[in-house]
Amino acid sequence: MLPSPARTIGRSISLGIATLGLTFFGSLCPVRILAENIYPEIPGTDEPGFLKIFDGMTLKDWDGDPRYWRVENGCIVGEVTPQTLLKQNTFIIWRGGVTRDFEIKVEYRISAQGNSGINYRSTDVEGTSYAMRGYQFDLDGEDRNIIGSLGEENELKAVIRNGDWNQCRLIVRGNTMVHILNGRVMCTIVDDDDKNRRLDGLLGVQVHVGPPMKVEFRNFYVRPL
Repeated sequence: MLPSPARTIGRSISLGIATLGLTFFGSLCPVRILAENIYPEIPGTDEPGFLKIFDGMTLKDWDGDPRYWRVENGCIVGEVTPQTLLKQNTFIIWRGGVTRDFEIKVEYRISAQGNSGINYRSTDVEGTSYAMRGYQFDLDGEDRNIIGSLGEENELKAVIRNGDWNQCRLIVRGNTMVHILNGRVMCTIVDDDDKNRRLDGLLGVQVHVGPPMKVEFRNFYVRPL
């Protein structure tokens, strides 16, 4: 049985799906969260209209701190070691275009204590290198503590393949954002905040302040809608 629709309050410019649901940060504005659903698996790489934005060999069009980001085994790898612990979150940002209405599909794998995310329709943070502010699809390892969630916790946990590759899909059009993990719609967000919502912006992925961690991304595609 799927959770029933919920309506809640959150910040329009910093949203994300964590392992247990949608997390919010900042001041209050109306954001509607709808029930999760089943969605078909991510389509094959030959589906028309998708642009491959990571070539599997280089970080062409990607902008990040080389202490934390590299290419390895055909993946974008973000890693924090005991010697490189962060004082603030850091991103690798795709500079090859702007996300407006779009669809993203990408696979990720994250360590148990990892904390990452896919930012979209985001902005650079003025005065801070490799920092972003905006909507986010949160990606957490199995040992991360979740302080709150929308939806049925066990059902949402069952979708996640801990320690293995997961398939993310985002479908974003107008003020509606759909976050899909391994074929399950984790949430649909309708941002009704006309003043603060963003309808375009940058795309990037994150490594977070905290313990040593590693996250990998592969098969990264974007399709304008």
